[in-house]
Amino acid sequence: MALTATGACSQKTITADPVTSECTPLETRQPNAPDQKPTFAGQTRACGMTSTSAYQVEVLAKGLDKPWAVEPLPDGNLLVTEKPGRMRVISATGAMGEPLTGLPEVVAGGQAGLLDVALSPTFATDRTIYWSFSEPRSGGNGTAVARGVLSQDNKSLTQVKVILSTKPTYNNTMHFGSRLAFGPEGMLYVTMGERSSLETRPQAQHMNSHLGKILRITPDGAPAPGNPFIGQSGALPEIWTVGHRNVQSSAFDMQGKLWIVEMGPQGGDELNLIEKGKNYGWPLVTFGEEYSGQPVPNAVTAKEGYESPVYYWDPVIAPSGAQFYTGSAFPEWQGNLFVGNMKDKRLIRLKIENGKVTGEEHLLADRGQRVRDVKQGPDGALYIVTDQSNGELWKVSPKR
Repeated sequence: MALTATGACSQKTITADPVTSECTPLETRQPNAPDQKPTFAGQTRACGMTSTSAYQVEVLAKGLDKPWAVEPLPDGNLLVTEKPGRMRVISATGAMGEPLTGLPEVVAGGQAGLLDVALSPTFATDRTIYWSFSEPRSGGNGTAVARGVLSQDNKSLTQVKVILSTKPTYNNTMHFGSRLAFGPEGMLYVTMGERSSLETRPQAQHMNSHLGKILRITPDGAPAPGNPFIGQSGALPEIWTVGHRNVQSSAFDMQGKLWIVEMGPQGGDELNLIEKGKNYGWPLVTFGEEYSGQPVPNAVTAKEGYESPVYYWDPVIAPSGAQFYTGSAFPEWQGNLFVGNMKDKRLIRLKIENGKVTGEEHLLADRGQRVRDVKQGPDGALYIVTDQSNGELWKVSPKR
């Protein structure tokens, strides 16, 4: 039996645009990096806004072990990954299936494990799914992407094949990135981290490394036609964009544009609009500071030739998971971007107008759980998994 809680807000949405008028920002705490200033008005601390939509939260399932991703299926059931290496189907009413058989071995621990899952654009006819994971290798591990066919009884995966093993191999358990998103042209976009260490961090700018990049591949795992660095000497052909720290949120908007929310240093979490071949700066251009409180070595907040974030958070939010809302269940939310907030344990709603964030709302803070992923189901509800050893699966739908 699903457990139900309700929530509603009665204030009218604030629509003031911080670029052109005054408003009350949602964030009023002391910044992590108070000496840094935004590059343009409205780049941080957007207007606070409040939904008028009444909603309810149902706890569909409990007892999940560090769930990392939720992917709604066309029939209303939900695929959920658990970081230790399990994937299972949970029914629309909360019945928890057994772990799927057929998955390859994963490295688990720290940020490593079984990570994202995405449906093939042709899932309705071929039942193919894709997932990312920390792949064990000689000398260490690395982010990999596999695909397989989900059985009709939702119990197993067959025809399993690893289609991408990123390089180089490295031996730690940090910054795997790993969000998967199919673009409107049918290509798969894979977000990568730079593995966190001072040794690997510079590779976010190195074209012979997948670390700190967004990759674009075909459904078979080959470099996608039209990638910007195909044929460039010393450049890996899968690379789409460069200069990322650790991207665990990605989503396409209603116009087919790719947005990411990137885990930055302390005071430097970023919302970026992704454009072919661009350089997003890390570790040369960034807001924030090291988590030690020291400056990021030799970094500046803006520089010609590098993309500035559309928006950044200072203090940080530890973002994971993203979804542009397109459903009819909550008309007020159409076109808004939802982002998981693990640090402050809530769900963030952003209003984006003309390429700038003009409003921010924090939801579900009363539940006190780290929001790891958020996805929209075919019913227009939002489905959420929480990042803890006794993780939960939630359904956010209009209040009945």
